[in-house]
Amino acid sequence: MALPPLLSERPPTQRRVIPIAGPIIGGILTGLALGVSEGLWALANIIMILGGVAAGFDHLGAAEGARRGLLGGTIFGIALLLTDAVSGMSREAKLPDPAILLLVVTIVAGTLLGALGGALRARTQARRAPAGAA
Repeated sequence: MALPPLLSERPPTQRRVIPIAGPIIGGILTGLALGVSEGLWALANIIMILGGVAAGFDHLGAAEGARRGLLGGTIFGIALLLTDAVSGMSREAKLPDPAILLLVVTIVAGTLLGALGGALRARTQARRAPAGAA
């Protein structure tokens, strides 16, 4: 099975939209989940963790993946906190106090998850390379 294309191989519009739209949508949905139930909040976070690794997998190597994760973690955290602030729903799970500290968590986690995804992509591509290819 072929690997999905790298973000750099996609059309220009996709290269601009994917890294921004995904974290915004994920942040909004996770922010809404915060106001619904603790279980849904936990599930949304697990899905977003997988999404962070997948976003890094769009890049070749840990450094490129980490840059994507830094951007994604920042956008995701801002979207989550803004959604929480404007939703009017009471929080069903505990956030750091003050809540803005969650942004630090999403930035660090996003960077690490993106780096992991990029490293996994590089490792997968290297393993699939024909023998003797450098």
